[in-house]
Amino acid sequence: MKITRAGSTPSKAGPADWFTGQVRLDPLFTAEAPGRAAGALVTFEPGARTAWHTHPAGQTLIVTQGRGRVQRDGGPVEEIHPGDVIWFDAGEKHWHGASSETAMTHIAIQEAVDGSTVTWLEHVTDKDYEA
Repeated sequence: MKITRAGSTPSKAGPADWFTGQVRLDPLFTAEAPGRAAGALVTFEPGARTAWHTHPAGQTLIVTQGRGRVQRDGGPVEEIHPGDVIWFDAGEKHWHGASSETAMTHIAIQEAVDGSTVTWLEHVTDKDYEA
């Protein structure tokens, strides 16, 4: 058994290469062999969002606070709320973030394949975000 105490892992700012706007990353857990799952609490300030990206084994988001937006490549922008659970298929190109008026926090869970949990792509344009 392992207990990781709340606040024992420092928060980090979301890197500008991966995010637009102010984003805070709070690691929750990392994979320990033979496991492959990792999770983080991610907080997006209004208008903040990820870049387009994919996950080799898919990703689950659990919205805990606020109001946000998600989009898969070729699909509409969808609004998300606390309690919503979002699943992105393995390799599915997508982005997620806060609404333009309200911050949003979610738990993000993804699994590593060959040591990688994510492939980062281009930034989401303001036009695509507002669609």
